[in-house]
Amino acid sequence: MTSNQEFHNRRSARLKGYDYNLPGAYFLTLVTWHREILFGEIVDGDVRLNDIGAIAQQEWLRTGQIRAELKSMSL
Repeated sequence: MTSNQEFHNRRSARLKGYDYNLPGAYFLTLVTWHREILFGEIVDGDVRLNDIGAIAQQEWLRTGQIRAELKSMSL
C-alpha cells in the first residue's frame, strides 16, 4: 500500500489543548464517497430516509447501548 502524503499531512481540526476525554457533545459529519446521496433526501425541509438511511439511523441510535464509553445518544 502506498502512502498518501496529502492525507497524512493535513492540518488537525482538533482544538489545541482541549482534553477530548472530557464528557461533552460532539458533532458528527458523515460524507459519502464522491458525496453520493445514499441515505435519503430532503423534501420541503424534512429528511426522508430511504432503506439504507433507516438502517444507518437505527445503528446510530444503538451506539449508546453497545458502546459503554458513550453514555447517551440522541439523533
